[in-house]
Amino acid sequence: MELARPRLHHIALTVTDLDASVTWYEQVFGIAFLGDAPHPGGVGKILSDPERQLSFVLHRHDTNDGVSFLETRTGLDHVGMMVANRAELESWQSHLENHGVRRSAAADRPLTQSPIADEYYGSVLVFRDPDNIQLELVAPPANREVAPSS
Repeated sequence: MELARPRLHHIALTVTDLDASVTWYEQVFGIAFLGDAPHPGGVGKILSDPERQLSFVLHRHDTNDGVSFLETRTGLDHVGMMVANRAELESWQSHLENHGVRRSAAADRPLTQSPIADEYYGSVLVFRDPDNIQLELVAPPANREVAPSS
């Protein structure tokens, strides 16, 4: 029997300021708080769009030492999400800026975004959340656009 390839269900991230991060992710991604997911030593906040196509669970852990994210440690490097085309990336640049994510030569600090990089595999917009977690929006090469997300 051949197994079906699983699809991504959610992205879970540990944050330092749960309330601020919930607000930021809701505003930036147009998703809403659905409910709490309590766990030993903390709580997760489930955020999603109505179709549950994009879901984040933001976690607070009582033992969190408050150190910002750094992708060079073992574990998460970054989260990459697909958009339809490069024009959509350009719209995201302004949207992010409207939500406090400053344009910069490199996305190397919290709430910064890089210029769009056009690579052989597609165009990439790198940005960082308030905890310095690296997020990327990727558009396929111009000759391979995908259907719009909404």
